[in-house]
Amino acid sequence: MREMRTIDTGDASLRCAIEGEGPLVIMVHGFPESWYSWRHQIGPIAAAGFTACAIDVRGYGGSDKPHPIEAYTLQRIVGDLVGLRNALSPDEPATLIGHDWGAPIVWNSALTHPEHFRAVAGLSVPFAGVPNRPFTEVFREHFTSKGRFFYQEYFQEPGVAEAEAERDPREWVARMMYSISGDVPPGDYFDKPLGATFLEGLPDPAPVGWLTEDDLDFYEAEFKSSGFRGPLNRYRNHEADYEWLQGWAGKLIEQPALFIGGTRDPATFLFGAVEDPIGLVKMFVPNVEGHILDGVGHWTQQERPDEVNRILIDWLKRL
Repeated sequence: MREMRTIDTGDASLRCAIEGEGPLVIMVHGFPESWYSWRHQIGPIAAAGFTACAIDVRGYGGSDKPHPIEAYTLQRIVGDLVGLRNALSPDEPATLIGHDWGAPIVWNSALTHPEHFRAVAGLSVPFAGVPNRPFTEVFREHFTSKGRFFYQEYFQEPGVAEAEAERDPREWVARMMYSISGDVPPGDYFDKPLGATFLEGLPDPAPVGWLTEDDLDFYEAEFKSSGFRGPLNRYRNHEADYEWLQGWAGKLIEQPALFIGGTRDPATFLFGAVEDPIGLVKMFVPNVEGHILDGVGHWTQQERPDEVNRILIDWLKRL
């Protein structure tokens, strides 16, 4: 039976949904999500013989929500996972699974702390190695300097995106999730001028089976309680993340690894910059297995839970 626990990781306390016994598997969600984004994976992974642990990342849900931007650096969040592993599995390294922002978090946790993490799986976002410049420079070159909207630029100024999202968290989450899902009609919804708001031009969501009214009730309650500052602060640390990761420049992730993307997920193809995401990951993660799921959008494990569970559990059992 799933148990909700608050775990002191040293620098932050994290709310965790935990089920099962066996080797520890930590699941890390993305934006704008929750431990609940792994609701279809926790039980099956536990039943397969593992301790399944889905966390609220710091800033979300029932986890600590420090105010300063610098409290959300990759270094600090990776440290939360190290502390969680030490608390729940002090004698054995853990396996990590991450989606969206959770994918870079787990990729870089495996890179920087191989002694703590024996294997790593990333969903949606491929690993492209230690960056050679901050991501802010990349999107400002390709979008901002050309007068084009890019969501991460919109997220940079504290308070702006918070005000839009917190006005109606349910609508904001529903429209965001639908707009980059595998169910949305094809369209360039984010091709808009600099100065547009996030929701501007996004389609009204149609009902989809993987995001029910009950699911939206949960997300709405979580974000009405927590707000969006902590989650958005993750996007405001690209320069600090770049500087920290330079200590591992040229290093590879040597552990067994798995990547799952979707043909309709813009993040899988790094917003058009990459044609072969599995080939990209293999350059930096030589022991990776890759799967690109046809018709799947950004919300990989929520949109196609049975297929994702089959791939994940098969991989976990072979570790």
